[in-house]
Order: sequence, then C-alpha cells, then structure tokens
Amino acid sequence: MRTPVKPERPDEKDRIMRTFLDAKAMAKAMRETLAVKKIDISHSEALEIVACQFGLDNWNILSARIEDRAGQAGAPAADAGDITFEQAVPIVRIFDVAKAHEFYLGFLGFTVDWEHRYGDNFPLYTQVSRAGLRLHLSEHSGDASPGGNMVVYMSGVEAFQRELAAKDYRYMKPGLEKVDDRLEVEVIDPFGNRIRFMQIVTAG
Repeated sequence: MRTPVKPERPDEKDRIMRTFLDAKAMAKAMRETLAVKKIDISHSEALEIVACQFGLDNWNILSARIEDRAGQAGAPAADAGDITFEQAVPIVRIFDVAKAHEFYLGFLGFTVDWEHRYGDNFPLYTQVSRAGLRLHLSEHSGDASPGGNMVVYMSGVEAFQRELAAKDYRYMKPGLEKVDDRLEVEVIDPFGNRIRFMQIVTAG
C-alpha cells in the first residue's frame, strides 16, 4: 500500500498568516493534512469547519463576506446616483449532484463556494466558481429550464482548452474553434446546458 505523502510546509520565515479570504486554501490544506492520517472529508465539509474556526455558523455566511470584501476591493469610486451593475450569475438546472460535480468540478475545474438545502431530503442549490466566474447550480424545478445556453468571455482560452483535453473526460472532447474575431470552446453539461467560452482576438 502506498504511503500518503505528507504535505510540504514552508519555512518559518516564509509563512504568511492567513485570513478568512484564504478560506478555500485553508480547507484544501486541512483535507491534505487529514488525508495523511487516513481521514477523508469532502471539500464542502472542510469549508464548513473553516467557517466555524472563524466563529461563523456556516460556510454560506463566510462565503458572502469573502465576496463582499472582494467587491469592495475591486469597486471603483462612484458618485452618488451612479448606476453600476455587478457580474450576472446564471442559474443552471441540474438533475444529479454527482454528475454535476463530475462535470463542473472535475472537468471544468470549478470549486464549491456554498451549498443550500431546506432539509435533509430537499433539492440542492449551490454556487461554484473559478477565476471570477460564478454559476448557481440548482435542482429546483422552478429555477431554470434544462437546455440553457450561455456565453462566457474570458482570456487564456487556448490554455483552458488544452487543460480540458488533458483531462480526457469521457463524455466531452471540446476543441478550439476560430469564429470571426474570437476563439471559442463549447461544452455541454450532462443536463443539456451549453456553455460557450469565448476570447476576442485582434488581428496582427
């Protein structure tokens, strides 16, 4: 049996005190440390524990505070009466949590920000994110219809396509297409929802 490798720890002089903004990294480090002791917990469970360590009731509250701080840091100064919009967050209909996690987490590389259910045997409503993009995945029948279509503008689309191809996901082998003034990678999730990742390219 292969002995788990103990996570490397930085030298004392290189250590930086983490804050609640590093919650996801803390959850990952916790899982790696527990894995050495052959204790397996999910990423969601680790996030809940981190939230408790900061004195909060659950991860949803901590996630909201992280998003609020990020918004304050990146928001330009606005005069009274100015109208501003934040990023739109699409709601994506799903039917099977395991398949959704396999696609959005395992294949596309998103991470879970928070999860919500009204009870133990109720549909899931969850937020996943990666590099500034947020999606809401919902099992609730009234939230969205299957077969949706969304466009995501991004940079680094060529590297993203190579990353997806290297994962050799059984149900999707997306290529890179040049369409007019953009490069495009299109994927379809297990529930028929289409996502088109686009990068505008300039001539030259």
